[in-house]
Amino acid sequence: MSGATPSILVVDDDADLRSLITDFLRANGMRVESAANGVDMDARLAAERPDLVVLDLMMPGEDGLSILRRLRKPGGPAVIMLSAMGEDTDRIIGLEVGADDYLPKPCNPRELLARIRAVLRRRGEEPGGGGTAVRRFGAWTLDIVQREVRRLDTLPMALTDAEFRVLAAFLDRPQRVLSRDQLIEAGKGVDSEVFDRAIDVTISRLRKKLGPDDPIRTIRNEGYMFTLKVEGE
Repeated sequence: MSGATPSILVVDDDADLRSLITDFLRANGMRVESAANGVDMDARLAAERPDLVVLDLMMPGEDGLSILRRLRKPGGPAVIMLSAMGEDTDRIIGLEVGADDYLPKPCNPRELLARIRAVLRRRGEEPGGGGTAVRRFGAWTLDIVQREVRRLDTLPMALTDAEFRVLAAFLDRPQRVLSRDQLIEAGKGVDSEVFDRAIDVTISRLRKKLGPDDPIRTIRNEGYMFTLKVEGE
């Protein structure tokens, strides 16, 4: 995090809701700034990178999904999406693009606070729960401390919090079958019903990002297996 007190940026064109969320989070010990749209958000980001962005999906001008794509880069803030269209398909799209969590609007401020704390807590944890800081698999390395995954000498690959945690879980237990429930637990950050349907999306995204080196094998009726040997440093 950027400091002892979490820094949050609320991006929503609804002034009343933006004010409600901002006041509630501040009352619960967080540093909070707000923005009405993508332009305002960019100005805030130029001054300080927050730990987490609460981002509305439907806004005039640049919409939330477009903004989310811009935020999903190595070292970028965590993102919780808000949407008035609380359909499961919208949740899956938000997660597929890279949101760390998703809540339908109107949301209970206390639930939002709990989700924010959970995402920030996971970002501050070591996903592997022990072992060496750097793992090697094939041409790739994963650095738990820096939260980076890269191939050879290329730039770090952009991963969502859930993708990073699931990949770290695979590297902890290579060449062993992990059930969907185990992977859901490893990468959880959204409510279990949604993530249960989204874990396959997370695996699919990891496979695409790993490209031809894809070491994740589907074990029918059992789960998934990471097939490469993993070495520590």
